[in-house]
Amino acid sequence: MSTPLKIGLMGLGTVGQGVLRVLRKNADEIERRIGRKLVVTHIATKDLDRNSESLEGITVSDDALTCVRSADVDVVVEVMGGYNIAKQVTLAAIERGKPVVTANKALLAEHGNEIFAAAAKAGVGLGFEAAVAGGIPIIKAVREGLAGNRIDSLAGIINGTCNYILTQMTVKGQTFADALSDAQKLGYAEADPTFDVEGVDAAHKLTILASIAFGIPLSFGAVAREGISKITAQDIQIALTLGYRIKLLGIAQRSDAGVSLRVHPTLVPDDQLIAKVDGVVNAVVVNGNAVGQVGFYGRGAGGDPTASAIVADLIDVARSLGVPQAQRVPVLAFQPGAMKALPLLAIADIESCYYLRLRVADEPGVLKAITGTLAESDISIEAILQKEPREHEDATVALITSAVKESKFDAAMQRLLALPFVREGASRIRVEHFKS
Repeated sequence: MSTPLKIGLMGLGTVGQGVLRVLRKNADEIERRIGRKLVVTHIATKDLDRNSESLEGITVSDDALTCVRSADVDVVVEVMGGYNIAKQVTLAAIERGKPVVTANKALLAEHGNEIFAAAAKAGVGLGFEAAVAGGIPIIKAVREGLAGNRIDSLAGIINGTCNYILTQMTVKGQTFADALSDAQKLGYAEADPTFDVEGVDAAHKLTILASIAFGIPLSFGAVAREGISKITAQDIQIALTLGYRIKLLGIAQRSDAGVSLRVHPTLVPDDQLIAKVDGVVNAVVVNGNAVGQVGFYGRGAGGDPTASAIVADLIDVARSLGVPQAQRVPVLAFQPGAMKALPLLAIADIESCYYLRLRVADEPGVLKAITGTLAESDISIEAILQKEPREHEDATVALITSAVKESKFDAAMQRLLALPFVREGASRIRVEHFKS
């Protein structure tokens, strides 16, 4: 019988405990797949109080680097979160020739170029399926399942917290503040929700997806980012009236001019599959030049779904041990020497349709002045909605434009805001149709 593959588990929070559960619950199935057992021999954690799994027979320490250096650890699983110690642990494992499996999207998005280069130089495997979309095997799908395609674009709901908040605002009519409070009570949002609601988490994930889709270096700094904290219940309801739902999307597109990377709230037609994805669920739509449009849907967070992806990476590691590096699937889908730094486009140069809501004085000629200003800027209107005011209130005008370069739309919007009858509190949201 083959000797077990010994695992050092760095971190014992929700995901770390999920890894223990999945390895134990599915031990027989895993052994049937790889011909050997996967056994956790070491755990590094500073907080044992939250643990609900038995740690009998496992060496537990609060020193992650000591665990990594142990001769009784073959593979390192990093689920600590954060940057500094996680980076030290990952590089220390690579230096010792030990494969690493991580769920740390922030670490990879911001330091991945260094880490992947070190892994390639050392000939060490690096798994990160769990870093994007939790239990959805989107990394493997893009890297392997769609390897015969030129990927032209991908877009996804890749932050469950924001999707939950927007779902509550849509279905229950809640304000952003109330929906966020509910998300925090249910454990979907942190006490400080900034990383989620301002799009940072989604931008980390999009950075990784774009790298494996287009064969470009990880480029987190190039991701244009806008969160959902300014989305109002009024915008949600107007969007519904116009036949759209609002989702926070990460979008990566490739064209002859270069690559655009952006995370922002988006109006999506309500007959599109991605518009129907509610709650904490994630979804990613990928367009390849051979396969066309394909979609992936599932639980994007939580201990067991994320652990499912981590264990899948561990199985891949076990299968690839002893296989020459040149014969393995490249961790970023393309051969290390073939990664190419394509031009990264500024969001001002991206073309999109736009939703615009204006609060205006209730007086004659307002609608004519608005449409005339847009016409002067050569911007067409696809849909328009005027809501009559209640007594002593301002009126609301909402419209959706045809596709136009962002810089051009912003210039026209500034002219609209300067009109004497336009009040403060305008809202602008991009619109995407995802035609297959």
